Amino acid sequence: MNQIRKYIDNISPMNDSDWEFFSSKLQEVRLEKNTTILKIGNIENYLSFISKGIIRLYIPREESDLTFGFLFDNEFVTAYDSFLTQSPSEYQIETLTETILWKISHNDLQEVYDRTNNGNIIGRKMAEKMFLIKSKREISLLNRTAEERYLDLFSNRPKLLRQIPLKYIASYIGITPQALSRIRKRIT
Repeated sequence: MNQIRKYIDNISPMNDSDWEFFSSKLQEVRLEKNTTILKIGNIENYLSFISKGIIRLYIPREESDLTFGFLFDNEFVTAYDSFLTQSPSEYQIETLTETILWKISHNDLQEVYDRTNNGNIIGRKMAEKMFLIKSKREISLLNRTAEERYLDLFSNRPKLLRQIPLKYIASYIGITPQALSRIRKRIT
């Protein structure tokens, strides 16, 4: 739980009483590898902090899944659009490794926003960070070649390339696994 406190304090320090209130709402969950956290059609009721693990966001397809996000230790995960609107999710979330999460429910988070000094500031800054990540990815898909996207991943998130199956990485950068193989061969 200290990881969450450190993460939040880097955004906007929380006083001890606000931290006590917030942390009392957190629930630890341990999940096995390849566990579905959220299925299409279900409403996202939790915002979760990844204490340990790797998580994938994707749209399942018969031919091959469309992966559009990976999250790691010390990051938050949620189907944010479903969480905000409390409407059914259009994608799924699953663990790629054994994972430890600290979860807070939608209702409890609203209470934290209402009853703490800087809960709203933390929420806004986290939402801004998620928007910037999403925007950067969209611009990359529109402006860069597959090889450039792969090289960006390699330099910015080498952990991703070592721990995630290549078929998911290929989907994430918008190409087939065969095309990724050719790019990797050309680079090495």
